[in-house]
Amino acid sequence: MGEIVHFYQTGTFTVGNRLLTPENRSGQASMGRKNALNSGHRACQGCGEALGARYAVDAAYRAVNGNLVAANATGCLEVFSTPYPETSWQLPWFHSLFGNTAAVATGMAAAYKVKARKAGRTPKEATRVIAMGGDGGTTDIGFGCLSGMFERNDDVLYICYDNEAYMNTGVQRSSATPPAARTATTQIAGEEPGNVWGQGKDVPLIAMAHGIPYVATATVADLRDLERKVQKAMSMHGARYIHILVPCPLGWGAASAKTVQLARLAQQTGIFPVFEAEYGHVTGVGHIRRQQPVEEYLKLQKRFAHLFGKRANPEVIARIQAMADRNIREYGLLEEENEAHPVAVQGDERAHTI
Repeated sequence: MGEIVHFYQTGTFTVGNRLLTPENRSGQASMGRKNALNSGHRACQGCGEALGARYAVDAAYRAVNGNLVAANATGCLEVFSTPYPETSWQLPWFHSLFGNTAAVATGMAAAYKVKARKAGRTPKEATRVIAMGGDGGTTDIGFGCLSGMFERNDDVLYICYDNEAYMNTGVQRSSATPPAARTATTQIAGEEPGNVWGQGKDVPLIAMAHGIPYVATATVADLRDLERKVQKAMSMHGARYIHILVPCPLGWGAASAKTVQLARLAQQTGIFPVFEAEYGHVTGVGHIRRQQPVEEYLKLQKRFAHLFGKRANPEVIARIQAMADRNIREYGLLEEENEAHPVAVQGDERAHTI
């Protein structure tokens, strides 16, 4: 049987690793961690993407004993980590174009397999490849290359850091932007202020539809869960996809100290369902102990400020609540005994991650 572990809250969102044996501690609690994304980068204070990338890449690095390279799409992560002539990356790192990261990573993986064969090693002993991009470079500009990578089952782990808009270029809408959210291109105007309803893409479900070996969602509120999923993905071969919610204080209009709290509320409200799947079937979900109302999540963000105050629109909040409730039902997020069956539902209140 596994070790029984008791976690204690200390008034923060942290967990004491000192309560665990060394082999059960997180990668970031180890003195031998890689620090693949080193200090000195230029991310904004409270950047969820910087936090998620550091944990994800370090977990991947540890899983393959350092035999790892990365391809990175244009976007916030690339810009703040590599202002010429500097870099914060402590592993071989390739900057691709905005939309071809999955294709570039596929080529890198193929090249390393050839090198392994010439060196007398098997393809599974080749250097491993991860690809990274934001929601713009993943769900929009790079969507075709990503689908091709899935369809070919190329041996790449693709990680999407989803901050729900094109943050690096001025907070424009992407296909991952939630309905009713204000961005530079979805202003507070018209009969339905903010981003329109009924658009966007649920890329984790699209990835599952390709039948690839592994798909997962995660948030920066549960970094142990994120590390575990990355390590599991790296233990497998073929196309794998992890979609990480990374709140953006600047684009969301939130306090920099609220990043982890926002990520946790996104999961606890049901707005962002946390799950993992293998070969197109959900194998596990992140259960919600106590569902939180969506207002608790929305009111912390200025991009939803128009839904509150004197001009509040309770009908829009009710529609967002209905979406969250639908996710909870479809994924079985509240009851462990219920088997999860995500279903694509037509209409505004379809199962959707925002």
